[in-house]
Amino acid sequence: MKITTARRISQCFFLILFLWFCIVTTLGESWWQLRGWPVNLFLQLDPLVCLGTLLTTYSIFRGLLWGVLTICLTILLGRFFCGWLCPLGTINQFVGYLGRRKKSALQKTAANRYRAGQSVKYWILTVILTAALWDLVVSGSRRLSKHPAAFGILILAILLGLVFLALRRITSQPKRAIGAGLVIAGVGFLISVVFSDSRLLSASLQTGLLDPLPLLYRSLNLVLLPFADGSGIKIFSSPRFYDGVWLIGLIFLAVVLLNLKTPRFYCRFICPLGALLGVMGRYSIWRMGKSRPDCPLKCHLCQTNCEGACQPSEKIRTGECVLCFNCYDDCATGLLSFRLSPSASGEIRSPDVTRRALVVSIASGAALIPTMRLNGALASNWNPGLIRPPGALSEKEFLTRCIKCGQCMRICPTNVIHPDFFKSGIEGFWTPALDFRIGTSGCQINCIACGNICPTAAIRPISLDERRGIEAYSARGPLKIGTAFVDRGRCLPWAMDKPCIVCQENCPVSPKAIFTREHLQVLYRPEELRVKKADTEFIELEGGVLEPERYAGGDFYCKVPGQTDSRPRLIVRNDDRSLAIGSQQPWQSPPRPGDRVEILIRLQKPFVDIERCVGCGICEHECPVKGKRAIRVTADNESRNRAHALLLAPFPKK
Repeated sequence: MKITTARRISQCFFLILFLWFCIVTTLGESWWQLRGWPVNLFLQLDPLVCLGTLLTTYSIFRGLLWGVLTICLTILLGRFFCGWLCPLGTINQFVGYLGRRKKSALQKTAANRYRAGQSVKYWILTVILTAALWDLVVSGSRRLSKHPAAFGILILAILLGLVFLALRRITSQPKRAIGAGLVIAGVGFLISVVFSDSRLLSASLQTGLLDPLPLLYRSLNLVLLPFADGSGIKIFSSPRFYDGVWLIGLIFLAVVLLNLKTPRFYCRFICPLGALLGVMGRYSIWRMGKSRPDCPLKCHLCQTNCEGACQPSEKIRTGECVLCFNCYDDCATGLLSFRLSPSASGEIRSPDVTRRALVVSIASGAALIPTMRLNGALASNWNPGLIRPPGALSEKEFLTRCIKCGQCMRICPTNVIHPDFFKSGIEGFWTPALDFRIGTSGCQINCIACGNICPTAAIRPISLDERRGIEAYSARGPLKIGTAFVDRGRCLPWAMDKPCIVCQENCPVSPKAIFTREHLQVLYRPEELRVKKADTEFIELEGGVLEPERYAGGDFYCKVPGQTDSRPRLIVRNDDRSLAIGSQQPWQSPPRPGDRVEILIRLQKPFVDIERCVGCGICEHECPVKGKRAIRVTADNESRNRAHALLLAPFPKK
């Protein structure tokens, strides 16, 4: 079997496995739904997720340790993940093959030549990793004041070492690398000391924006699978909708279609994971290379199908090689092989990144998050409309862990978790937020699915007891994701004299967080009602002015002002010109002809008990006032941030 055939089998297997994991990430009782499958396996194998969370949190979620295996194999073999496992790489490679299959060998060679733009992915990697480093630097500066001789020197040495290694890759003069490293490290360290108490200088994990695996998870889970479901393939129990996913779909479409012009366009020019693996694999033990420096034929056939554009006919760029082995199969002389020794024709191990580009990338990454946070979204200017799923960490910590993969949105049984666009600013782009208007219900209080599937614990796994505040958590109470507020200007009983208790009936909290207070309201009518004749249980009105049986539903009363006994009486039936009241409360003396009659409606006006409300949003979802609901949930009083509490904490007992 050819090695390229083995590679294709591997790619097909892992692509099918990835699709299967996306399909089975569904709550239900069918055999093809979630049954302990490792649905986050590809994210856990992603070393960029592992490294990003390590930099932002100083820890690695247990499942992400699989990324260490990918790192070790990359150091051993090179970028095998890109060429053999990555499902997005497989899709890109297949579409690229379709785009070039009718082209001549010369055209294929031209499409696969190395381009200077392939260094852009290293800039992107530098920006997002620099943005993730701030917490490490700031934490070091804070501890420096307490332990200057140990921890401070260690942090400064680590920072200096990272900068030196980055600069050493692109210059052959160690003195310049050391000097530039000292300057950058010193400036960064001084800034972190000066702003060590500022909310602006803290880490933010932005790897998920362009990391190929979260990108593919988002695209499949939020666009392609719901689209297929709408076309007749029933994956979900009800149609799924997600707000603003047109942009996700457009980006995925662009990633795929660009391969028709340039094979593996995304992998070559944009992919930060490919850049990271290229950096790790530049000194790989096994690598592609030539056994002789000069090719006798000089046919360049090895470049006609090169997926990484790594120049196998010349000095091979080891960081760009994705181990597709097409050059090995196409080589007419047999000079190319997978070998332990370096290529005889020479190697280019460093990426084509200038010192200026690297410094600009580092400066951009350092300024990116502080610039985004100048709006004060993590301080007093927080957005109450941003409601995170139950179990979400505090906003600052949440943004250091969330990789925007969309797994929580996919697993949510009621379809209320959606990718955020603007509520949390650019920094929180595509992070999960709740929208109670979309879906089949609100956030069910007996559901903890999102926290148990999150691959990075940005939404921490919680138990049902903790969610509901029972057993060991009874003293603390249930987890709150927000609080409901009644908009009296839109509420049917409050603003429109219409009976409605839908929010109170659907409140799942026990005792209910929504209660009502009865109020009899005089019903507005453009014309007055006058008595024509009456007895103790019946009134005939002047003219036919009533809608038959309109007021016999149990919520309407009539009253005759000016009588000695003017208490309201329940209307039991009516036609267009008469009213009848119940025999239990007859008038002591019949109303007189010409007396004015008022019709009253019994309204049950809703109120919210903020101490019991957990912000589940079921009331908002079920509210009959369409468009802007008459009862809406905000993030006020959420458990994840005590600074958002509505009530002052009680004074401690002496």
